[in-house]
Amino acid sequence: MNVVDTGVSESADVERPDAAALVREANIEAVLDELDRDLVALAPVKTRIREISALLVVDQLRRQAGLAAGRPSLHMCFTGNPGTGKTTVAMRMADILHRLGYIDRNHVVAVTRDDLVGQYVGHTAPKTKEVLKRAFGGVLFIDEAYYLYRPENERDYGVEAIEILLQVMENERDRLVVILAGYKDRMDEFFRLNPGMSSRVAHHIDFPDYSAAELLRIGQLMLSAENYVFSDDAEQAFREYIVRRMRRPRFAHARSVRNGIERARLRHANRVYEAVRSGAEPAVDVLRRIEAQDILKSSVFEEEEETRTAATEWQAA
Repeated sequence: MNVVDTGVSESADVERPDAAALVREANIEAVLDELDRDLVALAPVKTRIREISALLVVDQLRRQAGLAAGRPSLHMCFTGNPGTGKTTVAMRMADILHRLGYIDRNHVVAVTRDDLVGQYVGHTAPKTKEVLKRAFGGVLFIDEAYYLYRPENERDYGVEAIEILLQVMENERDRLVVILAGYKDRMDEFFRLNPGMSSRVAHHIDFPDYSAAELLRIGQLMLSAENYVFSDDAEQAFREYIVRRMRRPRFAHARSVRNGIERARLRHANRVYEAVRSGAEPAVDVLRRIEAQDILKSSVFEEEEETRTAATEWQAA
């Protein structure tokens, strides 16, 4: 067996770390496998989470080996459009950090500007500190974090919240991990205007948009989780629904797909209920199966122009 000389001799006083035991006890692979199952696509995001996990495992091994090092910086920024999995990944990241002992609780406190910033003098500090108190020992997830800074409004108190966060991110790193989230261009501008915040965030992860095919797969998984299935015609209708919905305002990827699925379930339930009122005894497959009519009654099918172009756009997507 070849032996690689690392240039570092082992001290007799240092016990060799048990790498297998650490990996086994933390069971990080279980979290990563769950991430693969729960999230469609997002390969670059999953790769970065694996890299961060590897960094933390090796950091633990180095500590056990007596290789002194400061705690790695764990504050993060997740950028991407709504519904691309940022909150879900933050929850998985909290699980990993907890398993490896970097936070005391597998706990995520998700907030927005309104939870942190007050409306009058003296209101912001207690609001922000109360949120921090709830988040200590876990992860603080701040969505649309760029709204904390509004330079156009001289009477805005977001800067005070930022100053408190900066102090905690620097001085209480052992007690809290902060994840900032939002659109990439706005977060880039936020960091440009707040260099102190930028210097404290070590890991930047960009969440790509889902394709139409990936969104269909997400919809199928959502249905399966609730013990529903698409009929063949319903699956085709939902393909067309996705293409049309992607062109509409306020599209939010997986979130919009979930809303579409929930509305289809409501129509399915109403249809089955009316049949029951008429004396029908629905079979199990009827209770499970979403039909095309449950999809096609959505308002996204009302525009004729969309009807003519959806099939072509599905192929392009």
